[in-house]
Amino acid sequence: QVQLVESGGGLVQAGGSLRLSCAASGSIYSINAMGWYRQVPGSTREMVAGITSGGSTIYADSVKGRFTISGDSAKNTVLLQMNSLKPEDTGVYYCNAVRVVTTDGSRNDYWGQGTQVTVSS
Repeated sequence: QVQLVESGGGLVQAGGSLRLSCAASGSIYSINAMGWYRQVPGSTREMVAGITSGGSTIYADSVKGRFTISGDSAKNTVLLQMNSLKPEDTGVYYCNAVRVVTTDGSRNDYWGQGTQVTVSS
């Protein structure tokens, strides 16, 4: 199993910055990609940013130019630098890790417990 622990959330005013961290442990071999998802009350969990094992990154349109995802494979850690925060960025941010099962090509997703980010106006 893969364990993911998020940290770095908190309360910040609009225009401020936060940095989220996700530390992976356990059976972390063959992780193909990691990312951050955001969920607000009454809504579904949506992808914010992702990074592949090869270093390719993707971002939701709403955060492009403001958020940056990076990884440190040696430390098994993924970071999300969030700048120019807006109230609509508020939500619980979950770390995600993906492993593709080589035997059948299926995908396994692992999730952290989440960290709260609140942006006040």
